[in-house]
Order: sequence, then C-alpha cells, then structure tokens
Amino acid sequence: MKKLILLFIFIAFNSNAASMKMLGSKGDPNDVTRVIEVKMYDNYYKPSSIQVKKGETVKIIVKNLGELVHEYNIATKEMHIKHTTEMAKLIENDILLGDSIDHAKMKEMSKKDPSLGHKHANSVMLEPNKTGEIIWKFSNDIALEMACNIPGHYETGMVGPIIIK
Repeated sequence: MKKLILLFIFIAFNSNAASMKMLGSKGDPNDVTRVIEVKMYDNYYKPSSIQVKKGETVKIIVKNLGELVHEYNIATKEMHIKHTTEMAKLIENDILLGDSIDHAKMKEMSKKDPSLGHKHANSVMLEPNKTGEIIWKFSNDIALEMACNIPGHYETGMVGPIIIK
C-alpha cells in the first residue's frame, strides 16, 4: 500500500513539474533582456496583454493599484482554472482577506498544507499599493495568460493574453 501511495505522489509531482516546464521557467536575473511593468487595478491589468519572444527572459514588475488583493499569474487557461481551488482555500482559511493577506497565518498553515504558502515562481500575490516582480524565461510557444485567480476576478475580466512570438 505504501508503494502505491508513493507512486501516486511521484506521478502527481512529475506531472505538475512537467506542466510548469511547458510554461517556461524561473529566469536568471543576469539573463533579463527587458523589463515590463504591469499595473493591476480592480479586475483588469494595464497593459491588457504582453508580448514576448520565445526564449526571452523578462522581468515583470507588478504594481497593485487597486483596492483589493490581486494576483499576477503566468499559466495556461486550464492551469488557471485548477489554481482557483488553491486560492479559494486561502479565503476559506481567512488568509486572504479582501484588501490584505494574513502572512503570519499563511506561513503557519502552509506547514500543514504547502499549497497555502502560495509560493510559485510564476506568480505574485499583492496587497493594495504593493509591488512585486517575476523573472521568467518564456521557453515555449504556447498559449499563456496572465490572470488573477482570486475567486471572481478571472471571471470579471482580470485576464489577458501573453503573446509569444
């Protein structure tokens, strides 16, 4: 039975790692060729899309100018849909509170459930008036989106294409 459980964990881990690799990878700061600034407002991004070159490493500086917590996440549409469950858990556990994040509770609860730590190289979650950055290498020609997966935000339009040329 233990072997079967370990096999499922191994398959799930490798499947997730393969999914992440198709998006690209965390970029090396020394390889950054360009900086893109993205402003997050309440349920939209400015610019509403970004364009990158295949193989390019980009630093994306993200500023939350809205009144709510928002996320900037690089993924496929399917991955955004799956990520919504993780984001809902942050709300259910009173970690994500409309305009703030309970970082202490997030750190404590992530010891029991690592998904509550919300540590992903392709994502940044910011409180109002905060700035973050992602350094990302766009390795593959794949349909990607930038999106906020906080429940209700994607559905109200906080999503935009990442065009890879």
